[in-house]
Amino acid sequence: MATLDLNKKLWRIPQRGKIGGVCAGIAEYLDIRVKVVRILAILAMCFGLFFFVVAAYIVLFFVLDPQPENYAENADAPDYRALLETVDAELSAGETRLRQMERYVTSDTFSLRSRFRKL
Repeated sequence: MATLDLNKKLWRIPQRGKIGGVCAGIAEYLDIRVKVVRILAILAMCFGLFFFVVAAYIVLFFVLDPQPENYAENADAPDYRALLETVDAELSAGETRLRQMERYVTSDTFSLRSRFRKL
């Protein structure tokens, strides 16, 4: 199970759903199994929230857009490991450049050149 990504869009997924795909969309958004969402909905209906669950399902059925058939959410998103390796490489390159600048600024060559510029 991954962390909750708030940049995701909540879709209704009729291709994976039993009735309208609302539970499948909620499960994909929360990154949990569809069976868990369906069981929670059924348990909520059994324990006194029948009208609330049915009303919420109907509202979400009409409010949520259906997920397009060719929609691939993670197709253009980079892998976290690759992203971290890229950031690590950029930070290492920046640190190397900073060390070179620090070495030059603290050297005798820099102070000699700055004195010649002042003349």
